[in-house]
Amino acid sequence: MTTDRIAHPWGARTPYGKGAPWPVRVDLQLAEGVAEADVERWVPAASLLHSNGDAMDVAVREGRIVGVRGRAGDRVNRGRLGPKDLYGWQANASPDRLTRPLVREGGELVETDWDTAMDRIVARTRAVLADDGPEGLGFYTTGQLFAEEYWTLAAVVQGGLGSANLDGNTRLCTATAAEALKESFGSDGQPGCYADVDHADVIALFGHNVAATQPVLWCRVLDRLGGDDPPRLLCVDPRTTEVARAARDSGGVHLAPRPGTNLPLMNGLLHLLLENGHADEAYVGAHTVGFADLAAVVADYPPATVAELCGIDEGDLRAAAALLGGADRLLSTVLQGFYQSHQATAAACAVNTLHLLRGMLGRPGCGVLQMNGQPTAENTRECGANGDLAGFRNWANPAHVEELAGIWNVDPDKIPHEGPPTHAMELFAQAEQGAIRMLWISGTNPAVSLPELARVRRVLAQDDLFVVVQDLFRTETTEFADVVLPAATWGEKTGVLTNADRTVHLAEKAVDPPGEARPDLDIFLDFARRMDLRDRDGQAFPPWHDAESAFAAWAASTAGRPLDQTGLSHEKLRGADGIQWPCTADAPDGTPRLYGDGRFPAHPDHCENFPKDLVTGEPSDADAYRARNPEGRALLRAVRHVPLPEPPDDDYPLALITGRTLVHFHTRTKTGRAPELQEAAPEVWIECSAADAARAGLAEGDLAELRTRRGRVRARLRIVDLREGVVFLPFHYGYWDAPGRDHDRAANELTLTTWDPASKQPAFKTGAAALGPAAPA
Repeated sequence: MTTDRIAHPWGARTPYGKGAPWPVRVDLQLAEGVAEADVERWVPAASLLHSNGDAMDVAVREGRIVGVRGRAGDRVNRGRLGPKDLYGWQANASPDRLTRPLVREGGELVETDWDTAMDRIVARTRAVLADDGPEGLGFYTTGQLFAEEYWTLAAVVQGGLGSANLDGNTRLCTATAAEALKESFGSDGQPGCYADVDHADVIALFGHNVAATQPVLWCRVLDRLGGDDPPRLLCVDPRTTEVARAARDSGGVHLAPRPGTNLPLMNGLLHLLLENGHADEAYVGAHTVGFADLAAVVADYPPATVAELCGIDEGDLRAAAALLGGADRLLSTVLQGFYQSHQATAAACAVNTLHLLRGMLGRPGCGVLQMNGQPTAENTRECGANGDLAGFRNWANPAHVEELAGIWNVDPDKIPHEGPPTHAMELFAQAEQGAIRMLWISGTNPAVSLPELARVRRVLAQDDLFVVVQDLFRTETTEFADVVLPAATWGEKTGVLTNADRTVHLAEKAVDPPGEARPDLDIFLDFARRMDLRDRDGQAFPPWHDAESAFAAWAASTAGRPLDQTGLSHEKLRGADGIQWPCTADAPDGTPRLYGDGRFPAHPDHCENFPKDLVTGEPSDADAYRARNPEGRALLRAVRHVPLPEPPDDDYPLALITGRTLVHFHTRTKTGRAPELQEAAPEVWIECSAADAARAGLAEGDLAELRTRRGRVRARLRIVDLREGVVFLPFHYGYWDAPGRDHDRAANELTLTTWDPASKQPAFKTGAAALGPAAPA
């Protein structure tokens, strides 16, 4: 009997005890009428619809994908697949795939050939370079391409064109993860790994609804909870999620703070940790700097003060601190509940500080996972397609710029490094002001995913802004494009994906892309050749020509850096069951955990950035940092709470938070085209507490209207166990499958254009809203 994996998303339990290996459970989903014996080839891949990196084999029959099967030996999932893994592959064969380039003629997008489309892009690029220089060009990419493609895009934009205007939509979901890791440890890179679930006695989830965002990782936690010597959970989330319920059932704690108070909550927990003598003083003294400042700051956050600020019970706060302080092996995870707020980096750093104070890094069960939201968000950051320099190099360190210039064989002055890289929100601000006159958007849909969508639409609609969109389907964003390029996707091209715990997989081409669609790598290289980009010896740049040669160049470029991948190649990854970087000649099988020796990549000559003021976002200079941390120890960051930029008031009395759901990914360009996933959640909805519904005069299932100062959303109401005064919207829904809807369906019609000062991640969970019955349409 086949299990309905929509109704039972985590599948059957395979309980196991502390320290034991996670048992295998192989999940399989095939197209209707196809049996395993009918499959002609199984092609290795990993998930492209979340950041967990679930390894799978793609089933091929008669030149088309007909299903997927979990890979039993893989360290990430041990054969399991989540609902999006099991059903999302169907989007590849959707009949509305883009198969030819489109160009705008007479106000309409019409099909054309590749030469015509690329000639228009090249002509516009050259015109902008001639008039405005490279800063007139903007590039906004995704978290769903492969490492080879990001590496190529960064090389083309930074080393070939010389523009600083490159960022990924990972700015919306994972920028704070990167920034927090840099600010605490000196470099990006997760200290822990998924196998820490097997050993931990306490698992703390800070703003991380893992049951919905990484369902296979949640399977692992559920199996530990069902086995001998189970862990206890701490869940920090204003919603009563599956994770929150499991925390209560495990003898742990659920804390539901007011939105915007994550930092005072963490300061309160750190206060109690020190007060109760749970800090490892020897470890702190030997391996960190900043303890005196930290102690002075958290002294101002006693339990009573924190309970009042956060709107939580003081006893629950003390219970949570006792849980963290008494843990023998503590694993913490962090995600959007902390990242998409106004003091995101400060709050995420406080979780790192918790582990540094307790000396809980680098041992089985002792780790931090500053999680990602997208499947290849880690690759975006590694390769420099998030605006930073490839290989976790420091744009403010001339030696790092020289090193990258030598790798690319370009003049160091070609690589922009006069100031911080241009983040996504600034890209759109510069486009709005006319400073950026060409914007190339690849693999993402900002007309649904960015905050304050009315403003985003105005920016994209400007006559003077030339917009290129590279995607699989026509989306809300392609409708503003001057040129649309049809891209190949997962299963139709070969490349490397790195997941949220540094596990590298190779996804191989299984079938041909439809029509004239091309891999993103081929598109970027074609653009470089048509632009006649050259290195300083006059050779074609970039010099690689396919995915394998691109990865070889990328791996070589990481030598000596914290993410060293010189031990990896397509050949080594082919058939391998996930390898974690660093992977070198000295560690040929990869490195499960970082910092077990108490050494960090924070030395002034080696670090990825010089620390920022986490309130203003201003970076320190090299000399100031060298004086503060000459030995390169980990940093204990001390930050005070700052009030929300837009708190609830009499007119807008509710705190709005947005988020992800179990069956959809991003703006549903793929999951909305997978029948089982779309049927499970076809429409946006609004969630609130029973008390807030009663005050608004609403009942379960009523058509409601949620308003902010920026717009409205109309949707059916769900009354749930949610903190009073908070309202929730899933952010996935746009308009491509809702003809006639007049900008009242997308959560980001309502959200505020503001961001964390350090990570520049938009603060999607900070707006004020009002709820009431929807007026007749």
